[in-house]
Amino acid sequence: MPGTRKLGRDTAHRTAMLRAMVTFLLENGKIETTVTRAKEVSALAEKMITIGKKNTVANQRLVAAFITKEAVSHKVFAELGPKYAERNGGYTRITKIGPRRGDAAEMAIIELL
Repeated sequence: MPGTRKLGRDTAHRTAMLRAMVTFLLENGKIETTVTRAKEVSALAEKMITIGKKNTVANQRLVAAFITKEAVSHKVFAELGPKYAERNGGYTRITKIGPRRGDAAEMAIIELL
């Protein structure tokens, strides 16, 4: 269930961080972050892509309310929705890349398939 990890932040900060990370992932296709953040971002990004598969006004408003850039929310419906139309979930891949040098946090790369 997405949203159960607190990530050491209060609710508003956590929500803003996850919205920015999902926007960046959908914009660029790949980001490097910690494993726990990657798991949260994966769940939220997959929800956005699933909503983007059906292009209705209500769905456009749902995506625009979460994603912070208008161009990225348009990309969800114009490119990503049709691209994953025949796929039932599993739009992202998380690859662990080892510990971070500074604090040994487990790092991962999350990317769109």
